[in-house]
Amino acid sequence: MTKVEVFDLLDINVLMGLILGSLMPFLFAALTMQAVGRAAGAMVQEVRRQFREIAGLMDGTAEADYARAVDISTRGAMREMVVPGLIAIAAPVVVGSLLGAEALGGMLVGAIATGFLLAIMMANAGGAWDNAKKYVEAGHHGGKGTDQHAAVVVGDTVGDPFKDTSGPALNILLKLMSIVALVFAPLFL
Repeated sequence: MTKVEVFDLLDINVLMGLILGSLMPFLFAALTMQAVGRAAGAMVQEVRRQFREIAGLMDGTAEADYARAVDISTRGAMREMVVPGLIAIAAPVVVGSLLGAEALGGMLVGAIATGFLLAIMMANAGGAWDNAKKYVEAGHHGGKGTDQHAAVVVGDTVGDPFKDTSGPALNILLKLMSIVALVFAPLFL
């Protein structure tokens, strides 16, 4: 007769993994939101530079350097995702190595439980903020140029990265952590 392993939530290693895994989606989402902010800041600086240095750009008689703006966006996106990507790959390996397979299982359960809910919340909230801006810009609540419009623009500034960056990236985080855990599982057993 073979021994049946039990995944016990009262096991301290499982519980530690569960807590660490529950934190991972929030850390990942925070890092991706900060990345969007830094990349947007770099883009704003480039647009300001072009307005300063390219004569005739302000009055529409000169062409902007679109290739430079695309290059900043592309390089920024790739550079900013290095740390979140490394965390997604390293976390299962570190937890499995230091705390064992039970903790790794707990980490995956915690990450999936919180990550799934966080991804849905970000997609819904981001879409709601985006739609609120469109609603006000259509003329409701005073339309453009009002305090309400200024408020929904601020909301959409958070909403776009929610629905376009951090929310979808959480799905990748969960898949990547699971695949890394499966690949390295023989080392932890």
